[in-house]
Amino acid sequence: MLNLEELKERRDLVAQLDWEMTPETAVETYLEWGTGWARKDSFVRTADQESYYFVIYDWEKPIQVTLVRQDTQGRDEIAKIQAPAELIDKAIQEAGRKPGVGVYAVNDDLKAWLKEALNC
Repeated sequence: MLNLEELKERRDLVAQLDWEMTPETAVETYLEWGTGWARKDSFVRTADQESYYFVIYDWEKPIQVTLVRQDTQGRDEIAKIQAPAELIDKAIQEAGRKPGVGVYAVNDDLKAWLKEALNC
């Protein structure tokens, strides 16, 4: 599992970050094959297609941002990043805390912080 400094050095991974991918879109794109028509062109075209994106798991203590790699076979956690707690809390609140869900997308403020921290 990479930390912020280690991820920053992995320019190959940083270059592949999908800043627009959300947990919900990842499920639609990679796991719900039958709904591709509803998303127009945003669906998996080949089995080797993958996305790298950030999520927040609200059950983690301390709460942090996780980089995941998603493909049709599943997902792998690549990095854990300690971002400012107030930014993470704001992202969760903006998404509307969903009891029983616990997985949230990063918001614009958190994206901006991550981009700066990763020299994007």
